[in-house]
Amino acid sequence: MGTAIAPPRPAPPFQSPPRPTRLQRLRRRGIESYLFTLPVIVVFVVLFAIPLAQSFYYSLTDFNGYSTEANFVGFENYTTIWQDSSMLSALGFTLIFTIATTLAITALAIPLALVLNQKFFGRNLVRSVFFFPSVVSVAILGLVWGFIFAPLGTGVINSIIGWFGAQPVAWLAEPTLARLSVIIVAVWGGTGWHAVLYLAYLQAIPSEFYEAASIDGATRWQQFRYMTLPLLTPAITVSQLLLLTGGLKVYDLPYTLTGGGPGFATRTLTQSIIENGIAQGEVGKASALSVVFFIAVGLIIVAQLALSRRLEARFS
Repeated sequence: MGTAIAPPRPAPPFQSPPRPTRLQRLRRRGIESYLFTLPVIVVFVVLFAIPLAQSFYYSLTDFNGYSTEANFVGFENYTTIWQDSSMLSALGFTLIFTIATTLAITALAIPLALVLNQKFFGRNLVRSVFFFPSVVSVAILGLVWGFIFAPLGTGVINSIIGWFGAQPVAWLAEPTLARLSVIIVAVWGGTGWHAVLYLAYLQAIPSEFYEAASIDGATRWQQFRYMTLPLLTPAITVSQLLLLTGGLKVYDLPYTLTGGGPGFATRTLTQSIIENGIAQGEVGKASALSVVFFIAVGLIIVAQLALSRRLEARFS
């Protein structure tokens, strides 16, 4: 007799894997988010958090950058920087420079962007000409303008005014004129770049908005006041944030143009931190100034962002 062969068992019905619960999905998304942000966190800790903590530690000591030992002195360095006339002068000029350049560049860049947004012959060339000063290194601009503002009669500006019989002007040798000269060069070099920034936002505004406003009888000023300016508010926020942060940490332009002089007239906080910390070996004092500078910059930026949000909410 042959052996009976059992029929094959039917395959079990296909069952889809169980769907993850909401908690499991949230955990998975959280892990993925941490993995994506992990490189940013590492860079932040290594290049920002650790140096900041180290600077705060040095600000409480008399560390000079050379010896291996540092004595704890408490808040003595913080008291000293407010009694140093050179640092107070640097603080004053840094604030004047930041406020003046922010207001002047904003007031000039927006009208310039409106003009560059119009159609005319050679428009691209004109845009390139205004943008060119921002391409060159700021340090090179300072050196070039140093010859233009030379206080001698051979200086470019003094040569021009000499044609009309005027005497040479000590542009970089008199404190007020030196500050004004640095601000003028900064405004000259930054207006074109920020105008292009505003121009990018202007080109994103649909032309139908202006056509509809013209049909309704709105004047050019009304179109600018109630349409263009509100839509440019995000660009103004970005531009002023860049101007404030760049102005508060400025170093290369005043240093190459005037060397921080005459005296301490155009000395900036960044120059004071570098010279005190490296040249004079007062790392503790320079670290204290850095900590105060960091806190001041943070407060100014927070205030500027809060004001910008209020303006955006008002114009929206």
